Amino acid sequence: MRHLLMIYTNAQTWGHPAFLRTPQALAMQEDERAALTAQAEALIQEIVESGELVGGEALADPADTRTIRVRGGAPVAMDGPFVEAKEHLAAYFVVDCESTERAMEIAARFPDARFAAVEVRPVMSSSGEEM
Repeated sequence: MRHLLMIYTNAQTWGHPAFLRTPQALAMQEDERAALTAQAEALIQEIVESGELVGGEALADPADTRTIRVRGGAPVAMDGPFVEAKEHLAAYFVVDCESTERAMEIAARFPDARFAAVEVRPVMSSSGEEM
């Protein structure tokens, strides 16, 4: 089953890796921050080696986002993501694992889950079937 893991962070502390920019991580000792980085790198290596990682990318600053809406038949572009939240999508990963429970286990191991949120969503095919 494929799942989209969406990492959210606060736009006021924007940067990558997002988990190192949080107030909690910034208050940590350098060795604790290094341990978080090692944890994230080990997780990525594990899901690459297991074949579960399909892909993923860090996203640019929300300030560079454009939202497109079609109104009256014409596209209108606006600056910003315009979501009613303090958190913004910072990165995503697509994993292909045996179950939603495994996808949730992977998501919980991202350091970002300690400081913000990692959303887990099944991916559907164009026919509406879960992949």
